[in-house]
Amino acid sequence: MSNYYCLVAGLPDVSFDGSRVAFTVERFKEEIYPSLSADDARCVDLFFLSRDNANILTILRNGEDAVLNSLGCYSQKELEEIISSAKNGDIPVEGIPSYIYRFFEYYVANEANENIIWEDVLSSYYYEYATKCKNSFVAEWFTFNLNVNNILVALAARKYKLSVADAIIGDGEIAEALRTSGARDFGLTGTVEYLETLQRLSENSMLQEREHQLDEMRWKWLDENSVFNYFSVEKLFGFLIKLSIIERWMILDAEKGMKRYNEMIAALKSGMDKESVVL
Repeated sequence: MSNYYCLVAGLPDVSFDGSRVAFTVERFKEEIYPSLSADDARCVDLFFLSRDNANILTILRNGEDAVLNSLGCYSQKELEEIISSAKNGDIPVEGIPSYIYRFFEYYVANEANENIIWEDVLSSYYYEYATKCKNSFVAEWFTFNLNVNNILVALAARKYKLSVADAIIGDGEIAEALRTSGARDFGLTGTVEYLETLQRLSENSMLQEREHQLDEMRWKWLDENSVFNYFSVEKLFGFLIKLSIIERWMILDAEKGMKRYNEMIAALKSGMDKESVVL
């Protein structure tokens, strides 16, 4: 395991309080990622591969007109070559994550099936791959997120009387309990310490507030599970996740502000129209 004394020491402080930070995910990829060892870079790749997942689905939907996220590990040309290779049944290119080829092989064989939710298929393969990362901290982070997402999906499916089993992705003890248990708590009380928190959040009809609390929960997990990681890749990985959370809320806050601005302008225009009528 490599230590990154200078890199970690140079990181800005970040907090989950809405404060802005000049550092960005893009800057992390440009300035920090190239300094990582090969093994550590593969761990961090798991974060950026989520962008590739979105890009893959975009290409399959839009073809040459696809507009991709530039923060993925692969360019559009590379992804198209991987798709072509899978369709032709070629030997997988060395270094390409195995789950990507598994997904494309499944896609080619089942492309005509309109009942398949491709996002779920790709996510299932991705999480199976990520949770087997040799770095235990990174593997546990993805396991935590998989469980959180599955529990929330299961609670929502049960609430709206949908099939819980069909909504769950991935494998493992918790996924199996969610698929098969008829108990109110899916038999997970005592196994999942944050179950009650998720049950409470699932009842919150204010979606943005719920998402904010979920991100705060994720932030807390990162802090609690990296206490003894000082200058390692775990510290850098956690910082990267926190950056992505901050950026997400900066975008959402900007969108919210623009919505409020548009509503204010609409109200003003409405008022002016009424006033002109009176005059």
